[in-house]
Amino acid sequence: MSLRAARLLSRQTTGFSRTKKSILQPPQQQLLKPFSSAAVETTKGTTRMNLFTAINEGMRTAMQTDPTAITFGEDVAFGGVFRCSVGLREEFGADRVFNTPLCEQGIAGFGIGYAAMGGTAIAEIQFADYIFPAFDQLVNEAAKFRYRSGNQWNCGGLTVRTPCGAVGHGGHYHSQSPEAYFTHTPGLKVVMPRGPVDAKGLLLASIRSPDPVIFMEPKVLYRAAVEDVPDEDYEIELGKGEIMRQGTDVTVVGWGGQLRVLEKACDLAEQNGISCELIDLKTLAPWDVEIVTESVMKTGKLVVSHEAPLTGGFAAEISSTIQEECFLSLEAPVQRVCGADTPFPLVFEKYYVPDDLKNLEAIKKVMNY
Repeated sequence: MSLRAARLLSRQTTGFSRTKKSILQPPQQQLLKPFSSAAVETTKGTTRMNLFTAINEGMRTAMQTDPTAITFGEDVAFGGVFRCSVGLREEFGADRVFNTPLCEQGIAGFGIGYAAMGGTAIAEIQFADYIFPAFDQLVNEAAKFRYRSGNQWNCGGLTVRTPCGAVGHGGHYHSQSPEAYFTHTPGLKVVMPRGPVDAKGLLLASIRSPDPVIFMEPKVLYRAAVEDVPDEDYEIELGKGEIMRQGTDVTVVGWGGQLRVLEKACDLAEQNGISCELIDLKTLAPWDVEIVTESVMKTGKLVVSHEAPLTGGFAAEISSTIQEECFLSLEAPVQRVCGADTPFPLVFEKYYVPDDLKNLEAIKKVMNY
């Protein structure tokens, strides 16, 4: 029996994930850190929940309102390794919530086919690090389905959820942030929420989008991020960023879990008399060019930060665009504070990630230029 066949048999008979349990638990020391919630009006009250519960609630709402909606992936029927789909199989049945073989290409291909027939497919890739076997299906099929048919058919009903980013002890196969690979692909939308309020609203907007969406979930926030989430069915518009805090001296841009780091950096900068305008892009493809350019024209300075490696990271696209659009307003070179151009390390993770102090140094650099 091959190693892959043995792993698949183990999965089918025991429900074990390929990932050791220790990898699944985010650092607990972050639980009490306050965070700026997205502003969403509500008429039915709120429920306090963490990010994975908000994801669960978003999928539940989608499946309640759309009888064609299904969710599937490795261990999804059991609730998923991060518990994002817990209880859905019991509520909606085994024909709408089910496990798949350990085959990311098959998960993506099945989702594309189901969406092409008019259904709503919510696929889960267990870790973003393992999305690459599905790369051909997503880039050459999902992204091009509408275009190559002259809009006669499409697979816009496809949403691919996947946990991404550093978790404190994930190593090189459970810590990557591959969003830039997909932002390079016309036909795909790429979304990354920063907290539970965003997670539910952006996920519902992604599921109901007329285009296929890669929905990336910062796994370190699954339990660490807690907010009062509106109980009603709501969507947060894709392609629109948000100014998390107003400022006058420096524009600071990020997305997903990196916003927690950037809030700390902005707090430290404020202690040094520097006023930072912090922007959450929320959607990377398409990204909100207007909100960033307007801010940079006011501040004259820009710092962009993400966990993914520096070279070819999405910060480069933002930097290039701002150089083109705001050249006469810039008072200092755009600074990119990103992960290193190395495989994601295990024991050296704290040196690899662009933490609050690295971002503070970049903020000081543009101020002193």
